Amino acid sequence: DGKIYDAYVIYPKNHINEANFVEYFVYQVMPDILENKCGYKLCIYGRDIYPGEDKISEIEKRMQKSRRLIILLTQQLINCKEPAYDQHIALYNALIQNDTKVILLEMETIGTYGKLQESLKFIIEQQGTIKWKEQHTVHPQSPNSKFWKQVRYHMPLTLKSS
Repeated sequence: DGKIYDAYVIYPKNHINEANFVEYFVYQVMPDILENKCGYKLCIYGRDIYPGEDKISEIEKRMQKSRRLIILLTQQLINCKEPAYDQHIALYNALIQNDTKVILLEMETIGTYGKLQESLKFIIEQQGTIKWKEQHTVHPQSPNSKFWKQVRYHMPLTLKSS
């Protein structure tokens, strides 16, 4: 299919207190479970898109080369007045071009979805979210936990058996 990545990961990138767990999750937990244990290939901004590259065009190229988009929903992402560029492009690709499936990971209790942008609300109504219940755990979970099984269910099939 010409794709290089199984998923492009979108997460809030501001460095405030809450972001510490999210960044740990994105840079440590997700690669350990999804790449090392399950054989997927993720594209993570800050790890796979390098300083000096044309950020905007590289984000778009990497998303087009990804089979899925994983968006981490946090209070920070929801309360952000202006969605990050990668989130904006991801939702456009998913809803308008209808060519990429979105996986929403609810990293903390969001409560009401009232503040969410309409495109995210629509995706939640269509397919729901996968909730991270073991918030702020020190040890990453087993790939066989309910959370990771749900994530893997929405991921493309891999050639490597998990």
